[in-house]
Amino acid sequence: MKTCRPINFLIILLLSACTAQPALDFATPVGESEQSEPYLRATQTAAAAGAAATGTVEATPTEEERLAPEDWMEWPVVPEVTETAREIYRKGIAMGNNPKAFSKVGDCQNVREAFLGFFDHPGKYKDMKGIGAMQDTINNFAGYFDRDGEATKYGFNAAAVLSPLWADPEVCLPDETPLECELRITRPSFVLISLEFWFEGRTPDTYERYMRQIIEYTMAQGAVPILATKADNIEKDHSLNLTTARLAYEYDLPLWNWWAAAQPLGDHGIDPYRDGFHISVAAWNVRSKTFLQTLDHLWKGLKDIQ
Repeated sequence: MKTCRPINFLIILLLSACTAQPALDFATPVGESEQSEPYLRATQTAAAAGAAATGTVEATPTEEERLAPEDWMEWPVVPEVTETAREIYRKGIAMGNNPKAFSKVGDCQNVREAFLGFFDHPGKYKDMKGIGAMQDTINNFAGYFDRDGEATKYGFNAAAVLSPLWADPEVCLPDETPLECELRITRPSFVLISLEFWFEGRTPDTYERYMRQIIEYTMAQGAVPILATKADNIEKDHSLNLTTARLAYEYDLPLWNWWAAAQPLGDHGIDPYRDGFHISVAAWNVRSKTFLQTLDHLWKGLKDIQ
């Protein structure tokens, strides 16, 4: 029996779409002036106290000083490895997940043309500073950077990835959601969950309900969820970032704080000539690099677990 099924799919999914196209070619690697190393280090665990996850993995609070979700703006860009992440990774390896694979569950901010894709093409990133230290990670996950998979598309939001209506019938099984399809096909060890688009008229409670389903299904498949904040504040009160931080805290999961990384950039990484949601061209590579740093830190902290 399928467990992750939100209601009223079609109505929800037709409300909004993340439709603007990114640059058609991979963005030019950022220069040193756009990289601020203090933003890139793991200094604080986005850990959880309490609540159980699904499957056989339960949230195990990380025994360190932790900032509260309400202080999410102070959380570092790159999170530490949490105890629950260790348990999930161990479970996933035992289930036969691929330690050389990661998946994305995301909207148009996460398509390969504008996010991560160039890391599968050495000539595109060779001049980026600090990449050499992460080359082992790039090599380990080769082939998964320049790939969208079945759970990242223009127009996706937290409801869409839970709807069979959005699954590719050429690849996915009947009645399978994009999330289920992607995790079945790829069997990843890590899953970035970055569903940032604010669908108008919906509340943070709605977003939270769908995110819980995505997180718990991912955990049950033995893949480590990596949550993410967003750079914009289109909902005017940062309620989606706060909700995401609360979920990361509760489930004891790593949170990549892209919002914090974007703050030193011009217009805080937001394209001032567009809709207040889409990030600027200058921000695309900073976003890719800071996620690579997150993946690098988590993988190196977990890869020796058997």
